[in-house]
Amino acid sequence: MANARLLLVEDDRALADLVTFHFERAGYDVTRTGDGEEALILADEVRPDVVLLDWMIEGISGIEVCRRLRRRTTTANVPIMMLTARGEESDRIRGFETGADDYVTKPFSPRELVARVGAVLRRVRPALAGEQLGYADVEMDVASHRVRRGGDQVPLGPTEFRLLKHFLEHPGRVFSRERLLDAVWSHDPDIDARTVDVHVRRLRQALNAGNRVDLIRTVRSAGYSLDADG
Repeated sequence: MANARLLLVEDDRALADLVTFHFERAGYDVTRTGDGEEALILADEVRPDVVLLDWMIEGISGIEVCRRLRRRTTTANVPIMMLTARGEESDRIRGFETGADDYVTKPFSPRELVARVGAVLRRVRPALAGEQLGYADVEMDVASHRVRRGGDQVPLGPTEFRLLKHFLEHPGRVFSRERLLDAVWSHDPDIDARTVDVHVRRLRQALNAGNRVDLIRTVRSAGYSLDADG
């Protein structure tokens, strides 16, 4: 799980220190805050792979932070795990209905928490679990730099390969052209947003050869997404 970005929202400093220690030891990059408002800001700045969110925090409640993260295009599909002393069934149901992916009741084992976060990430971010990526009928072997769709090899240029890799690492998430520039081109000053459109078009042509279903969804005024249900 090296290099996975974790946003920890917990206002109990001792507990936050303990959780941070265990996740950093497991190879995560941890960003932490105990404030709901700051958590929403950090979610945009850090672009976490997973959020650990305490129910009772300063400012906005954790449940409201969860609700707002789910409403945002950039964080709608980021896994959110609630940390709370609330163990009643009604509270758990409320957490899930708000958009939480998992629910851990305090006190908990830090080692178990790391394992449960890892399990969630393996489901939604296969890139963090190995060198094989896949979505729908598309398969990517990162190590050998090969892509197949329905068993047939798909020839891609280096930029299209990086673009597809990014989409496969975040299936279902919508990325603006600016986000893609940052992720795929590292904000190269010689590259503009129109270049993204060109490479998305090339990627589509390669993936859709043989009149296959288009997996790349264009979201008006928002960007692009790898979405089989689009």
